Amino acid sequence: MNFWGIINLKLLLDVLFAIGFGILLFSRVKEQRTLWLLRGYLFLVSSAWFIQRYAYLPLTSKLIDAVVLACSLSLAILWQGELRRLMELLGTGRLAVLLGNPPKEFRASSTTISQLVNTAGKLSQNRRGALIVVDLGSDLRPEDFLYSGTNIEAQLSTDLLINLFATDTPLHDGAVLVKGNKIISAGVILPLSRQGISRYGTRHLAALGITERFDRCICIVVSEETGTLSLANQGKLERPITSSRLEELLVNLIGSQNSMGTSKSSSSKNILAQKPIQSDNIISDTNEKESNKTEIITNKKD
Repeated sequence: MNFWGIINLKLLLDVLFAIGFGILLFSRVKEQRTLWLLRGYLFLVSSAWFIQRYAYLPLTSKLIDAVVLACSLSLAILWQGELRRLMELLGTGRLAVLLGNPPKEFRASSTTISQLVNTAGKLSQNRRGALIVVDLGSDLRPEDFLYSGTNIEAQLSTDLLINLFATDTPLHDGAVLVKGNKIISAGVILPLSRQGISRYGTRHLAALGITERFDRCICIVVSEETGTLSLANQGKLERPITSSRLEELLVNLIGSQNSMGTSKSSSSKNILAQKPIQSDNIISDTNEKESNKTEIITNKKD
């Protein structure tokens, strides 16, 4: 009797752990097509387990096992980037990122948003190339980059960001890493994406590459050739955008729920009070029209 009780307890724990793991997977998947694939795959695995345990159907069991194996190989190819990221998070012990609990210190404020928008607008006006990575909770570390760059550990400011991307400085070609209201490092070399190689330049491929591997970071790109503003998020690039559109995206992505209303009001006051930002928007709009004509011949450096 005790033996059957132990077996039932193990079965109960097995089912509970499987359900918990499934809930964790479903909570982490946001794309609808990926969710459908995951549901179908888990249904096949559950069917194979049920048939092998409670039904003596050797031929059906073999067929389902073959289908599960084929689907596993297909998903390993389709989700190679996600699986690599999962292994990296497990290997580095970043369980908080994996479970979806970003640390509070990585959340940016409305002041951070306004400084990023001001910087991007001025760099776009001067057609100065830039790449700004904003960590929202991925806990980016030096081993996540091809080159970790130079440690800065300074308070975030528009003037400092513009100076870091000055063409006569050794750090202007790399990316700047921002966490919360601090600049962590500059001159960072990011991994490149394999998508859109013939369409995008190095800066945009780097922005896509880092946001593909870490879904809790975004990347602001300023094209050196056309001054066009872009924003990369979860392996997708939105371009061209104006300074006002960039501010709207940043508020939605990194603005906390408590300060959402105040950030919108304060940002609108800053736009009305500061005329240079309005000129940046106008220039960005004209640069967008020009970029649509010249994007095919854009320099690969961008």
